[in-house]
Amino acid sequence: MAESVLVTRDLTKRYGQAAAVNSVNLNVEKGQIYGLVGRNGAGKTTIIRMISGQTVPSGGELELFGATTPAEQNKMRRRTGAMVETPSFYPYLSARENLEYYRIQRGIPGRHVVDEALEFVDLANTGKKKFKHFSLGMKQRLGLALALMNHPDFLLLDEPINGLDPEGIVEFRNILLDLNRQRQTTILISSHILTELANVADHYGFIDRGRMLEQISAKALAEKCRACLELTVADAARAAQALEQSLDILDYEVLPGNVIRLYSHLDEPARVTRALVEAGVALESIEQKGANLEDYFLKLIGGVRHG
Repeated sequence: MAESVLVTRDLTKRYGQAAAVNSVNLNVEKGQIYGLVGRNGAGKTTIIRMISGQTVPSGGELELFGATTPAEQNKMRRRTGAMVETPSFYPYLSARENLEYYRIQRGIPGRHVVDEALEFVDLANTGKKKFKHFSLGMKQRLGLALALMNHPDFLLLDEPINGLDPEGIVEFRNILLDLNRQRQTTILISSHILTELANVADHYGFIDRGRMLEQISAKALAEKCRACLELTVADAARAAQALEQSLDILDYEVLPGNVIRLYSHLDEPARVTRALVEAGVALESIEQKGANLEDYFLKLIGGVRHG
């Protein structure tokens, strides 16, 4: 059984009568890159703040590396690194000077950790260039370097690619993938840029209006979002039999409402239609389908709103 780095049970944060986070159950296992998916204001930042100890929960339970009490969790937070919003750096200091200041302030031993962190995020050659002259991508990478100085086992990132240009997004993505593969760092990353999360995450949690809608692996999500031909027929059982006999189709599923999804013969809708007509099965509609991460999320929150 996989080891859980983070578990929450009915985690809640209220501000007055309003629940920013409402009874969220979350499970992040060791080695995962877990994408917390939600629009701005959905509760993602509040969840990360509670995990990192910056905000105290109003209710529920939080378990970090197995620790359940606040005192134990504070000890375990030494094994975490967090980047919540843009970190505050001194504009007239260089990247190395800024990290050295924070290394001393936080009591992290060994000056070598500064050089290692800068090397990992590709800022080792910035020399005396002042922070105020950094691009947004460089500033975000320095923020990540700050979170990495203590060699965390668990990294918390809140909207780290927000505002980056395409090149900056690719650079940041590659750093995260290297962290996960080379150091086996577990990563929880929140974003509303869903197409980019799809390039890094292997598990997802979909959150909207403070509630967790679904947790799902990337593999299971890919199955749900597979490209298919969706048929609506008068008799699904007869249609399935006809497709198996005429076209040797075996990769399909039958859904309620006499709907069949075919995962083969995607480029042969005319041949599929002909097989059904020849078998005397009435075909009401045939449509090419397939969803990406954004489509899937929009469908989830649409269901919540109209359910």
